[in-house]
Amino acid sequence: MEQSIKNNRLGTEPIVPLLFKLAIPSILSMFIQALYNVVDSIFVAKLSEDALAALSLAFPIQMILIAIGVGTGIGTSSLISRLLGAGNEKRASIAAEHVLVIAVFYGLLVGLLGIFFSKYFISWFTSDPILIDYGSRYIKIILMGSLFVFISILCNNILRGEGNTFIPMITMLIGSILNIILDPLMIFGYGFFPKLGIEGAAIATVLSRVISGSFILFMLFKGNHQIRLNLKDFSFDPSIIKGIYQVGFPSMTMQFLSSFMIGGLNAILGSYGGTAIAALGIYFKLQTFVFMPVFGLNQGYMPIMGYNYGHNNPDRMKKTMKVSFIIAFIFTTLGFFMLQLFPRELIKMFHGSPKLLEIGTDTLKTISISFPIVGPAIIGSTTFQAIGKGLPSLILSFLRQIILLLPLSLLLVKIDGLNLIWYAFPISECIAFILMVFWLKKTLKDVFSTMKENM
Repeated sequence: MEQSIKNNRLGTEPIVPLLFKLAIPSILSMFIQALYNVVDSIFVAKLSEDALAALSLAFPIQMILIAIGVGTGIGTSSLISRLLGAGNEKRASIAAEHVLVIAVFYGLLVGLLGIFFSKYFISWFTSDPILIDYGSRYIKIILMGSLFVFISILCNNILRGEGNTFIPMITMLIGSILNIILDPLMIFGYGFFPKLGIEGAAIATVLSRVISGSFILFMLFKGNHQIRLNLKDFSFDPSIIKGIYQVGFPSMTMQFLSSFMIGGLNAILGSYGGTAIAALGIYFKLQTFVFMPVFGLNQGYMPIMGYNYGHNNPDRMKKTMKVSFIIAFIFTTLGFFMLQLFPRELIKMFHGSPKLLEIGTDTLKTISISFPIVGPAIIGSTTFQAIGKGLPSLILSFLRQIILLLPLSLLLVKIDGLNLIWYAFPISECIAFILMVFWLKKTLKDVFSTMKENM
């Protein structure tokens, strides 16, 4: 009875309090994660500007890991929430068991790739031997420790699928806070810690993930959840994998596109030296403060939408959408003002040269022009995923990041170099947003019409 009431709250509790109850833990934990991303770069920047640029070159490779984890995780969360909405707790648990097996597979595969191909991966983006050396030393350790990246991301999404965002919050807090503490100790060798430089930043990241990943595993197996795991009786079911990746693969591909986009931009900026690459890297670190709260909001939005879609409740879905679009707009508009009003102060945190300060200031002010519409665009993309229609999100992401952003960047950099290239971001965002509005409106009209016929 208790589990039934807990399950049904996604369909009965007042929307605004429920959305915040589910989202605030994720918003808080993702804010701490964003803080770690910035602090990590600030510490590495103290080593040298080349070390900071090397982190920017390694970032697309790290995003591939995130793409695999987040894509699989979104598919997991969507599938589990829909199964629970339909009252099928047993199959939801079977899906969770498959996800744990997937995490181990990905972790072992990526670890092997890291051992043998790290230097080759970094050389995709630069021919500078110093940047290749820094970048390959860093990314090798990150890839070797990827098992616990996948465990942490996927276990968090198993719990989010049943509407549990508290434990995922604690997990992310443990990982991020430990990382912030360990970073200076292992980079600069304070106390009894050895001075490991850029490798120290990578080791600190891996150690924090091992600890946070171990915590979420323990809680998943020992806690009181709707999902009941029993790996002793595990039996592979291809239909479960299909159910996960019907939604998850488009999302994964979207993340891959982000990695490809950043790698392409790094290659374009390579002719302007490590300073331009470092400026772009700083932007991507700082933007997480703006976008992470929206992604945290998604963690509450997704299970509510998925549950009520599975429970055939269109009115509740519409109310949830309206509130979420408004909140996301507020988040990213605040980010717009932050980057417009304080760009120089933000760049100064990274101990950069006067040249980095000049390029970085222009980067932040120009790219952030489109921030107010990015929040609603993220919610719109998640709406497609929540109702099991991941393809539109994939197509829109491909349009924005590959069809529009990279060609525009190449065109604008040829016209006036770094003075124009950053405008490729807001132009791409605006075009993709307009298309998303029309597509989402049409899709939801069809979905709600079908749901009403089934009521």
